[in-house]
Amino acid sequence: MYRTHTCGELRLSDVNKQVTLAGWVQRSRKMGGMTFIDLRDRYGLTQLVFNEEVDAALCEQANHLGREFVIQVKGVVSERFSKNANLPTGDIEIIVNELQVLNAALTPPFTIEDNTDGGDDIRMKYRYLDLRRNTVRKNLELRHKMTIEVRKYLDEQGFIEVETPILVGSTPEGARDFVVPSRMNPGQFYALPQSPQTLKQLLMVSGFDRYFQIAKCFRDEDLRADRQPEFTQIDCEMSFVEQDDIINLFEGMAKYLFKTIRGVELTEPFLRMPWSEAMKYYGSDKPDLRFGMKFVELMDIMKGHGFSVFDNAAYIGGICAEGAAHYTRKQLDQLTEFVKRPQIGAKGMVYARVEADGHVKSSVDKFYTQEVLQQMKEAFGAKPGDLILILSGDDAMKTRKQLCELRLEMGNQLGLRDKNKFALLWVVDFPMFEWSEEEGRLMAMHHPFTHPKEEDIPLLDTDPAAVRADAYDMVCNGIEVGGGSIRIHDAKLQAKMFEILGFTPERAQEQFGFLMNAFKYGAPPHGGLAYGLDRWVSIFAGLDSIRDCIAFPKNNSGRDVMLDAPGTLDQKQLDELNLVIDLKQD
Repeated sequence: MYRTHTCGELRLSDVNKQVTLAGWVQRSRKMGGMTFIDLRDRYGLTQLVFNEEVDAALCEQANHLGREFVIQVKGVVSERFSKNANLPTGDIEIIVNELQVLNAALTPPFTIEDNTDGGDDIRMKYRYLDLRRNTVRKNLELRHKMTIEVRKYLDEQGFIEVETPILVGSTPEGARDFVVPSRMNPGQFYALPQSPQTLKQLLMVSGFDRYFQIAKCFRDEDLRADRQPEFTQIDCEMSFVEQDDIINLFEGMAKYLFKTIRGVELTEPFLRMPWSEAMKYYGSDKPDLRFGMKFVELMDIMKGHGFSVFDNAAYIGGICAEGAAHYTRKQLDQLTEFVKRPQIGAKGMVYARVEADGHVKSSVDKFYTQEVLQQMKEAFGAKPGDLILILSGDDAMKTRKQLCELRLEMGNQLGLRDKNKFALLWVVDFPMFEWSEEEGRLMAMHHPFTHPKEEDIPLLDTDPAAVRADAYDMVCNGIEVGGGSIRIHDAKLQAKMFEILGFTPERAQEQFGFLMNAFKYGAPPHGGLAYGLDRWVSIFAGLDSIRDCIAFPKNNSGRDVMLDAPGTLDQKQLDELNLVIDLKQD
């Protein structure tokens, strides 16, 4: 046997037992005639003791062990003289009487510690070493536990897990596909699925009633902290349901996960906020409600007083940061520079402090009387000690998004975005369509299979931009963790949707004929939802990025620096696939 126990298993009750352990050398310390080695495996860490006076040769052998050597030891469990209360095994140690090196190791390029000295690039290149660190391993253990609980919950709700294909047809509508050339069908390509959307709808047509899958999905899009080219969805679909049925069931799932994984009891129903309200008051369809600073519109108060920036603006709005009137001029200038960054795009910022006596002191005092500034203060419900920050612009939607960034930045600076506090809500009643400047046409905000709200269906012929969707997103702490919709199950309505999106009947039939034809054979009303597993895990783990919830992630350029992928193909492979590479010149 390589081991009788793991490195996290032994306790005081095991004292005097003869045991065998195996693992990696975490660190080594020599103190006089004694050598102490911390032995690590997935389960924990145990201290080994080598005594020069008892066995000089064995102690000398131990002194030549390097970090990350893989070793096996045999010895007797003993009570530690100097206990370590921070370790589960901190009351015991192993007095070693036999040592075998199973595999020597090069010195690793960074320390395998919770607080490592390795930067992101080097850790991604040697990801197999990074995964040895407790902090990263615990994230994957959390992910494992969550998938078990997800399957348990959905099984108890009558769902069936069904695997859908990874090689599917390309659907250009939406994000870019990753495509795979077919050797047996020259000049033709598979795509990797962005979602099992149409397939899960076909399962509803097939009568499966309740489907789920922990599905790998792929999107060829620019990366950020909560996005990877391949990601994992908890993908679900249900038949004979309305929006409330789906929201209630998956709100229950979220509460179940919070209770079983985090020990957090969420008893109140989640807030349901219309998309229009989220955009008006928070400038985002995924508002972070852990703190306030709800937008207040100021056009009626601030226009017409000779300050041309406001007088010529299509939108004036602001936030009130409670207790932040202490901000210095330097801090306010830094906030102004923050909102003027190219990725945010504001032209400037106006501020106003509410003094201890209720007097308002503003950066635009010369344009406004104290009476007007008091009206502004009342609009916010501001109190002495509060700080008001105002943005304006010639595009209301764009300015609200800028104000959203300012609100989030203030939330960060004031410590209001506590990762151990959770604010969940549903954003509902999304627009059915959004205008694409690039395409010059209406695009589906979610996807073309989303059902419009029944009362808005007549608007499809007269004002499609005003149509709302039976769509819903779950948001947690400003992160979209899941979303879905009621689906179209009528072939005629689906054809109408494709028409509005600019599809010719021929193109719609070519790309989605299989689905529209299936609807003609008795499709039930159905809908679904997909949770982002990576995002859920990152929230529960208190991380800012999903990368450390994934065993082998890509970097910000979409590369796997460990595998050096993507890479080139040799000419033989290209010939087999009937491909010719002709790179465009910049």
